[in-house]
Amino acid sequence: MLKVEESDRFMLDMNDVVLFMAQDNLDAALALEQRMHSQVDTLADPNFPRRKGRKAGTLERVVHAAYVAVLQQTAGTVTVLNLLHVARQDP
Repeated sequence: MLKVEESDRFMLDMNDVVLFMAQDNLDAALALEQRMHSQVDTLADPNFPRRKGRKAGTLERVVHAAYVAVLQQTAGTVTVLNLLHVARQDP
């Protein structure tokens, strides 16, 4: 099992998404936050699917239909760098 670390940037990105959504629907925002954290937790399993990232040296994990977590992985650790909306072209 790998150690999963969430960077400050990822946490800020997640917070921004949740706060934006909460303006219209708090329950949906909290459910989305829980789902994304749950998906990030699966990264502890080194066999759980990841795809090659948009930037060299990164990987990506789809954590929701609209959001992708950008990762860096070493032999023992997966660091979640940030959260991107899937429509964003440039990381």
